[in-house]
Amino acid sequence: MAEQREKLHVVVFPWLAFGHIGPFFELAKLIAQKGHKISFISTPRNIHRLPKVPKSLQPFLDLIELPLPRVEKLPENAEATMDIPHHLIPYLKLAFDGLEQPLAKFLERCKPHWIIYDFAPYWLPPITTELGILCISFSIFSATGMYSISEYFMRKTSESQRNKDMPEEVIETNESGVSDMFRVIITSEASQFTASRSCMEIEGEALKLCNSTFSKPVMPIGLLPPSLEFSEDSNDENWDTILNWLDKQEKGSVVYVAFGSEVTLSDEDFTEITKGLEMSGFPYFWVLKKQNTSNVRLQDLLENNTGKGLVWRTWAPQMRILAHRSVGGFLTHCGWSSVIEGLQVGCPLVMLPFQNEQFIIAKHMEEKRVGVKVQRSENDEKFSRESLANALRAVMLEKTYKSEAEEMSKIVGDKELHQKYIDEFVEYMEIHKPVLKD
Repeated sequence: MAEQREKLHVVVFPWLAFGHIGPFFELAKLIAQKGHKISFISTPRNIHRLPKVPKSLQPFLDLIELPLPRVEKLPENAEATMDIPHHLIPYLKLAFDGLEQPLAKFLERCKPHWIIYDFAPYWLPPITTELGILCISFSIFSATGMYSISEYFMRKTSESQRNKDMPEEVIETNESGVSDMFRVIITSEASQFTASRSCMEIEGEALKLCNSTFSKPVMPIGLLPPSLEFSEDSNDENWDTILNWLDKQEKGSVVYVAFGSEVTLSDEDFTEITKGLEMSGFPYFWVLKKQNTSNVRLQDLLENNTGKGLVWRTWAPQMRILAHRSVGGFLTHCGWSSVIEGLQVGCPLVMLPFQNEQFIIAKHMEEKRVGVKVQRSENDEKFSRESLANALRAVMLEKTYKSEAEEMSKIVGDKELHQKYIDEFVEYMEIHKPVLKD
């Protein structure tokens, strides 16, 4: 019989953005399923915005609230990036850095074996070293994105070394006092390894490149695909309204449009997207969370002039919508979580990236033929209503993209495959757990 290993205590500490908090929470639940004790740490408002912990996991998963220190220029109740405009994020990082003392006290009192953290807490490694706690850096990004960004950084570093100075990405501070690149370097250097939200079956090449060039190992822990077992909440009026609308549409005819919680559309982007959707002629369901528009006013629920579109201003159950038979394409910003959710149900992608890793993911997914990237002008890097309508028509009308997305869903939606990655990850933590200091 296999020996019974001692149960672990693992602290999980994400950065204050729901694109990060979501995957960290999924990972926390998967470790808790194995009977290990999890302390999931965030701020009160973020903790209250999390989905309910399943009853079976409640004995193992504690939600720990650490109040966010007040910082000038940060609005009251702003505890996540979705609560503020982009230019205020450095102040949120400054407030986050103020969690150093309360977190140190918590770790001193509870003495966990491991802490799984994000890129941001550069001040944490001295504390964990002192307490004998081992660290894992968890990257919510694709391995392809991780490698491309690190390759860019290494190129800049070698150029800087020739010029005998530091690359500007490291030394260039923001209002938080340090650069993001400095945070990434310090947290990854202090970790035993980087856990990557990836799998060899889709990103094998990128994972091998990461392991051959990074100073610390990169371990794929699977894609953490969300559950497709939807709880039937009879009180969810939102879902009833959405379902009623979707049920009236023809099979595979609807474009689902969502750009995550971080993307803020300019007036120009908003107008081009609206016109492009209308030009394409397909019915669409658009979840519009952030909008920086002065000249476009929307009700909470609005049908456009053609009567073909529905714009939804509150929270919507993305996985349920993507899984609906009437949805035939997903117009997405190419955040890694969104791409995983679309491909999990075999929904082809119309890709409109806005920043950083999103462009790298879009290129990678276009190479895999699971979608089409919206063309941007070489001069000013802007997209037009015509280029959007063309991409929409290609994805919705050409069967290749749908069949390739369905093929990839066999990997993305393979529960056993992703569970195997989690099993190996947890086993590593069990075998290599530290002997804690008294």
